[in-house]
Amino acid sequence: MTPPDSVDPAASYPVTNVNKVKRVHDRGRYDKDTIHAILDAALVCHIAYVIDGRPYCTPTGFWREGSHLYWHGSSASRMIRNQKEGVDVCLTVTHLDSLVMARSGFHHSVNYRAVMAFGKAHVIDDPEVKLKLMDRFIDRIYPGRSKLIRQPNKQEFKATTMIGMEIETASGKIRNTHVADEEEDYEGVPAWSAMYPITQVLGEPSDCPRQLPGLTRPDEMSDFEPGSRFDELMTKSYRRTFGG
Repeated sequence: MTPPDSVDPAASYPVTNVNKVKRVHDRGRYDKDTIHAILDAALVCHIAYVIDGRPYCTPTGFWREGSHLYWHGSSASRMIRNQKEGVDVCLTVTHLDSLVMARSGFHHSVNYRAVMAFGKAHVIDDPEVKLKLMDRFIDRIYPGRSKLIRQPNKQEFKATTMIGMEIETASGKIRNTHVADEEEDYEGVPAWSAMYPITQVLGEPSDCPRQLPGLTRPDEMSDFEPGSRFDELMTKSYRRTFGG
């Protein structure tokens, strides 16, 4: 089910004029391990594309298998209708990790992990493959859940389109630095400076008020503990479903 990587799994994505990090190039990452880790820790991406000369950017849920990315949407959506034709897209993911307060406006910053992935979107036409992908999207977030819930009915199946994209090339960019000021500003500017870490965490579950009696959280979801970091949870869920 998982497509084979188009390049050596241990290699980096090719560096081209499209994906090369131009600003603060030492933050750029091209190795697949780093890029895939950033992607697998995320649930929501933004997909940029052009329709009739006008740029659009759509947020949606996604996941990765090998060097392929997948997402879904309403069959009636403008994004899906356009991408069915096989168009070039840029898929981006960003994790905001901290706020950085410096002694000058220029050096105020944020710590982050980001990926830009480029490829050509295509629709998944095969009904059997489409159904498997719909299940895998659920399992990517909630491991094993596709076996507990009912399968989509005809209308739901028809209303959902699955889109895939092989990553032709990609780059990551990471800033993981504390306050970094001009040397003279450390003594010369009396401004309190600091770094504030930022995390998304899981809250307490609120059970459905119509829950059938005797049901408890499945063992496959044992990582879903209140207070867990969301990016770490998504990575664990990904590994439970796809391994690695």
